[in-house]
Amino acid sequence: MKNIKRYTLVVILLFVLPNAFSQTRKTENIIIVTLDGMRWQEVFGGVDSMIMVNKNFTQDSENVAKTFWSNDINDRRKKLFPFLWTTVVNHGQLYGNRNLNSFVNVANPYRFSYPGYNEIFTGYPDTAVNSNDKIENKNENVLEFINKQKGYTGKVAAFSTWDVFPYILNKWRSNIYVNAGVDTLKFKSPSFQLLNDMQFLAAEPINVRLDVNTYLAAKTYLKEFKPKALYIAFDETDDFAHSALYDQYLKSAHAEDAMLADLWKTIQSMPEYKGKTTLIVTCDHGRGNKVKEEWTSHGEKIADADQIWIAAIGPDTKPLGEVKNSEQLYQRQLAPTFAALLGFNFKPNHPVTAPIKTIFYK
Repeated sequence: MKNIKRYTLVVILLFVLPNAFSQTRKTENIIIVTLDGMRWQEVFGGVDSMIMVNKNFTQDSENVAKTFWSNDINDRRKKLFPFLWTTVVNHGQLYGNRNLNSFVNVANPYRFSYPGYNEIFTGYPDTAVNSNDKIENKNENVLEFINKQKGYTGKVAAFSTWDVFPYILNKWRSNIYVNAGVDTLKFKSPSFQLLNDMQFLAAEPINVRLDVNTYLAAKTYLKEFKPKALYIAFDETDDFAHSALYDQYLKSAHAEDAMLADLWKTIQSMPEYKGKTTLIVTCDHGRGNKVKEEWTSHGEKIADADQIWIAAIGPDTKPLGEVKNSEQLYQRQLAPTFAALLGFNFKPNHPVTAPIKTIFYK
């Protein structure tokens, strides 16, 4: 009799707890932003003094120090990432400060971009995804899964600076709108025509277009088409790091934080999104730190390159701030978390793990 009662209780809990969340869930939209190769060391510690004073990496150490340095770590990181360390820390969650026993890692063994983005969006650290080549991804991603759900079809879009994303998200199979690199914005409004002029007439940066052009295209799409799931992929931090330009890496990180602040402000100004939208920010891989000269690099042989971070803010996310002593988290948990925030259970044909419940259980 006791075993029957226990079994009955387990069954009740399995059905009641998810349903209780779905009834109280406020998130109707999700926005995901990635900062390519952005180290957790700067996110949680601000500018690195050892790299800042190294002339091999920082051309104008004096100006960098004037702009971003402080002896106080809290001031230092807030100078670099004011949005993360004001709005998000007060109203959301930040994971990945390993100095406070908050560990977030990639599960794939490769520690570079395509495998990282595959892991973020498919929840599957597929060892067959082992290059940055323009190969159509065979794994189902969570954005195409969301696009198939009632009320979300045609309401999913992605904007990226890196031109490999159409392949990572397999736009030909997924049927989601992906604008990458200098893809022409084929919309008739004057705003999009101006953005086309900006991206085609501007001097070409290290990558194919400036992150600000990617952001403005995504923001304009948000305002005009009102997607329910939107992904924005920045790239300059990784480009400048590979070029060993630490001052430019910092400036791009700071600019991307400003874009996040502007994005959040825009969300709060629109009735379709205010109080109904969760924003998650993360990165595809870490960079070297154990050997300071390896901060420019990542990959299988680079220590610390598997270490990443996550920020989340939204109506169903408890304001825990900078999370300490958390359980080990992995990049692969993000895909099921994106779906769970919208009330869906992401179950593709490949194996996936459990979502990060602390992000969506308020």
